[in-house]
Amino acid sequence: MELPRGRGLSGRADVSVRPATTGDAEAIARVQVVTWRTAYRSLLPAAVLDDWDDDAATTNWRAAVTAPPTSAHGVLVAVDAGTVVGFAAYGPSDDAGVAELAALFVEPRWGRRGHGSRLLAAVADLATERGVRTLHTWVPEADDVTARFLESAGWAPDGWTRTLDTGAAPLTQLRWTTLLDDEEGAAP
Repeated sequence: MELPRGRGLSGRADVSVRPATTGDAEAIARVQVVTWRTAYRSLLPAAVLDDWDDDAATTNWRAAVTAPPTSAHGVLVAVDAGTVVGFAAYGPSDDAGVAELAALFVEPRWGRRGHGSRLLAAVADLATERGVRTLHTWVPEADDVTARFLESAGWAPDGWTRTLDTGAAPLTQLRWTTLLDDEEGAAP
C-alpha cells in the first residue's frame, strides 16, 4: 500500500508516512517523551515525565513494531527529510468494525507541517482496508490542541469518559470517534 506523501517547503517529496521498522524504536520513544514533556507537563506527575526510562521505552516500541499482538496492530512513522518526527499506533477494538488509534504524536518542533494529518489519514486507510468502519481514540480532557486537531479532521467526542490513575491527580480522558464511511459509503 502506498501511504500518504507530501511535498516539503522546497517542493521535494521529502515527507512521508511509512510502517515503522525495528530501527525506528529509539526515535519513536524520543518523539513520545519530548511530546509528553511538552504537552502533558500539567497533566502527568513530574516523576512520570522526569524519570523517563529511554531504554525501556525503546524496548517496548521495538516489541510493538516487531511482534505486535495481532496482525491488526501496527505502528506508522512520519518522516521529514529522513528524520522520524512523529508516529501513530493502532489496533483492533473489542467491537466488530471498530479500531482504536492508541497514540498519535508529532514532536512539537515539527508540528503544523501536515505530519499528524498524514499519519491520521494512513491509519484510516489501513483500517478501511481491514473493513473497519469506526475509529476511536482517548484524549486527555484538558488537551485542547489534540481536540482541535481531531475536530478539524472530522472526529467528535462520543460521550464516553474514563479516568486513569496517574499516581497523583486522576487523569480524565474523553473518547473521540470518527466514521470511516457514511451510509452511502463515502468517506467523510
